Amino acid sequence: QVQLVESGGGLVQAGGSLRLSCAASGSIFRLYAMGWYRQAPGKQRELVASITSGGSTNYADSVKGRFTISRDGAKNTVTLQMNSLKPEDTAVYYCNANLIRLWSAVPSDYWGQGTQVTVSS
Repeated sequence: QVQLVESGGGLVQAGGSLRLSCAASGSIFRLYAMGWYRQAPGKQRELVASITSGGSTNYADSVKGRFTISRDGAKNTVTLQMNSLKPEDTAVYYCNANLIRLWSAVPSDYWGQGTQVTVSS
């Protein structure tokens, strides 16, 4: 079994900051890219930011300059620091990890349970 456990999120005023963390655990052989997605009501899930095992990052245009993604390879964790939050950032945020499980040869995507981020104007 593989688990992604998220923490952080909550309610913040526009212009404020929040920090999301996600820890991957279980029968993990190799962990590749990790990232954060979000889904607002009535909208499709979208990529917010991702980071490879080598540390290369990718951001949605809407969050560039405001959000920073980082990871700790030793702890299998990924963190999203969100600054200058806007009401349009309101969504459920999901942690994602692409990894190979023990005794498996094929990488698969795993998801956290989601954490609510609400930004009030």
